[in-house]
Formats: sequence, structure tokens, C-alpha cells
Amino acid sequence: MTEALKELGGYIEAKRPDCVIGWDVTFDELNVDVAPSNIAGLVEFLKNDPTCKFNSLVDITAVDYPARGKRFDVVYHFLSMYQNHRIRLRVSIREEDMVPSIVDVHPSANWFEREVFDMFGILFTGHPDLRRILTDYGFRGYPLRKDFPTTGYTEVRYDEEQKRVVYEPVSLVQEYRQFDFMSPWEGAEYVLPGDEKQEASK
Repeated sequence: MTEALKELGGYIEAKRPDCVIGWDVTFDELNVDVAPSNIAGLVEFLKNDPTCKFNSLVDITAVDYPARGKRFDVVYHFLSMYQNHRIRLRVSIREEDMVPSIVDVHPSANWFEREVFDMFGILFTGHPDLRRILTDYGFRGYPLRKDFPTTGYTEVRYDEEQKRVVYEPVSLVQEYRQFDFMSPWEGAEYVLPGDEKQEASK
């Protein structure tokens, strides 16, 4: 399988040098790094070329690397049922960059691209209806970015008095506890619940 994937990687690179930045086979999976501006052309080639026939779009997702200049990798997974191969395309972009939509080549990319926009804030040019798909209309931020707070920004609850769902800024009912990770059995002077009983018995 690995040899077949290496042959396929070499074939794709030779046929589309304008798109392919690099490729490798890792854990019996073919990974191809693609120039952002050429992603739609490569996807169309992979779908129609008789050697490839990657006509099933499995998923589109993204990975956030906040410390990197090109912060995001947009990742595409395709399956060729005819050749029994899988391929992963990676497009590295900066936070302000936009990625061409592949909806014209794979209509099923519509909701995948909306999900990536909703979760990461990545914009797809040429998308027919790029709006949030998993979060609410007034949602603030992008939940799968590494800098998104674990508590979020808004709390949603049902208010019995108003008889409706209300949105409020997050207010923590208990302050985060500070842990110093010291054990009370290592000489630290702690007063633990129940210690007062020991003092009373002396």
C-alpha cells in the first residue's frame, strides 16, 4: 500500500506542480501540502483524473497553531472508491487569509466549509452561503481556536420569571480555586475539615 501511495504522490506532483508544495506518506496515508490559491484546481484534478478518481469528499476541518505565522491548516480528506486510496490535503494559511471554496467541485463541501468558518473563523471565498451552522446567530468568537476561553463569553439559560431563554455574560458562581499542589502530609501547615475534632479531643 505504501509503495502505491508513493507512486500516486509522485504522479500528482508531476501532473500538478503548480499546486503541490510537497507530499509524504505517513502511517500508510498520503499527505499533500497545497498552495491555498490552487486548492480548487487540484481538487477538481483529483476528482476527474482517471488515475486518481478521488470523487468522495469525506471531511474538511482545520487545526490551530497560534504560535505559527501561518496559524491554520485547513485539512481535506478524500476517498477514491475506484482505486481504494485515501488522500489528505493540507493548506496552511495566516489568520487573515481566505481559502477558495470547493463547493463548485464538491457540493457536499457546503456544510463542511460552514462548520470550519463557525469553529475557526476561516473565510471561504466563493461560498454561496457562508454563515454559522453549529452555534447561535449572536455567538461571539470561534470555539475551536486555542485562545477561546473554556467558559465561553455567554451563558444561556431558561428564566422561569420571563418564561423564555435568556442570554447573559458568563459569571462564575464560584471563583476558580487556586491549587498549590502541596500535600498536607509533607509538612505544610494546613487546617483541613475535621481537624477541629482532633484539637477538641486533646
